[in-house]
Amino acid sequence: MASGDLIVSFGEMLIDFVPTVSGVSLAEAPGFLKAPGGAPANVAIAVSRLGGKAAFVGKLGDDEFGQMLAGILKENNVNGDGILFDKGARTALAFVTLKADGDREFMFYRNPSADMLLTPEELNLDLLRSAKVFHYGSISLIVEPCRSAHMKAMEVAKAAGALMSYDPNLRLPLWPSAEEAREKIKSIWDKADIIKVSDVELEFLTGSNKIDDESAMSLWHPNLKLLLVTLGEKGCNYYTKGFKGSVDAFHVKAIDTTGAGDSFIGAMLCKIVADLSILEDEAKLKQAIKFANACGAITTTKKGAIPALPNEAEVLSLINGA
Repeated sequence: MASGDLIVSFGEMLIDFVPTVSGVSLAEAPGFLKAPGGAPANVAIAVSRLGGKAAFVGKLGDDEFGQMLAGILKENNVNGDGILFDKGARTALAFVTLKADGDREFMFYRNPSADMLLTPEELNLDLLRSAKVFHYGSISLIVEPCRSAHMKAMEVAKAAGALMSYDPNLRLPLWPSAEEAREKIKSIWDKADIIKVSDVELEFLTGSNKIDDESAMSLWHPNLKLLLVTLGEKGCNYYTKGFKGSVDAFHVKAIDTTGAGDSFIGAMLCKIVADLSILEDEAKLKQAIKFANACGAITTTKKGAIPALPNEAEVLSLINGA
């Protein structure tokens, strides 16, 4: 991978507290395991595990959890030049229950958390300008000053020629209302070159209960190069200017779906950075999605996002064994 192939992830990193027992409510959980998380940080580590070059830009609390998270990024060879610490605010926490079907519900502790307090002035502009891909979510759009930092980071990376990758990663409990979530998520829609949404996010953003081509294409915009709709065990649909189709999922025993989407998009970005022609060549795109589907599948077989993110050997073994 060439030295210029840096994938920079922007946004939140936090600690997920996951019940030691699956299929119970938060109130019934007898205990919790702490698992580092936060979608943009998961994507950065997913990229690095697969041999890509990754950096993370965001703010942590200057507390034990914040130092621990910065340490995890470093252990995973993620460039930390864009990480800041806030002395006045804590690192964000989320309590996540795994319901009996492996799906999740969230309870967040952010009042405000350090990631929400990142200011435009604190951004490492040199790092942003060196990004070949700039990847971001929507949680950093919820409140100021982080929203302004997010907008500036996008502007700087885009002006320097980065491909813009957007995974809205909808977390409704964090937004004041569903209407505001929909409006803010869509407010930066047309800036992205690559967008990945889940089936649930597609329904939410379109207001339709259909997961079909028409519904997906209502999210298309003229600057977009690739729209990916992930469908869990049904695989992934893809849309480009020239072609559309779907790629089947790998079937595994899912224990925890946390991080599967982050693993998927991290893998896709690795493949795209290594060969931009994937965006125009359908056969190559399908191979890349197959690889990313395998990454997502493997991630669901263990608890917590980061411990479950695969390396290339694990992915190839699933693909070749299938």
